[in-house]
Amino acid sequence: MKLDAILWDYDGTIVNSVPKNIDITKNILSIVAPHLTDNNLPDYLRNEAAYHQANHAAKNWQELYIKYYGMTEQEMLTAGSLWAEHQLTNMTPVRLFTGIDDTVRDLADIPHGICSQNASKNIYNVLADSQVEHFFKAVVGYDDVPSHSQKPSPEGGIICLEKLFNDPSKKALMYVGDHEADVQFALNLQSALGQNATVISVTAAYSGANPDDWSVKPDFMIHSPQELTALCHAL
Repeated sequence: MKLDAILWDYDGTIVNSVPKNIDITKNILSIVAPHLTDNNLPDYLRNEAAYHQANHAAKNWQELYIKYYGMTEQEMLTAGSLWAEHQLTNMTPVRLFTGIDDTVRDLADIPHGICSQNASKNIYNVLADSQVEHFFKAVVGYDDVPSHSQKPSPEGGIICLEKLFNDPSKKALMYVGDHEADVQFALNLQSALGQNATVISVTAAYSGANPDDWSVKPDFMIHSPQELTALCHAL
């Protein structure tokens, strides 16, 4: 199979944004739920390993905040409304996972896009700092998609593909993510594009994802970015 495009999740797939996400969450907690700070800080915000455990176990960010951080539903909703502002102003460095730059170079003959719930401006800045921005022909962030249509709804993927192609309905593409919601997103994108398209889901296990307990399973799993090159060549 010849792939027409590779679409990527961003956080936990292209970049290790955990240090920044932990710092943002702690700052937001100090505003909306100060009873969950200092000595009462949730265990899942105390180190990267614990954060990964909760993040990959939760079905979505709402469950992460309530079930794993101990927030009330109202605190969760207020925290969600503050995320965008803090994401743009927090200056904690974000790094590409080792091997991402080589992988997109090796696969540069395939158009790449990003479908993320991060801010597109943040994404562009990190890609540019790492000198890989020109490999990604389309970037769709949370600010490009209505709030009710965020992943795993397929709208962000459709927008991304329409930036890459005049007609995405008959394309073969791959979506690489690190979360159960990313697998569901790929399935929803397949349904939206129809039977003449092919959407292959790939889970990036190198950031801690473990699909064994997921209700929806990816088509493939990779343990390093370099494995994606071999997988694409083997299709």
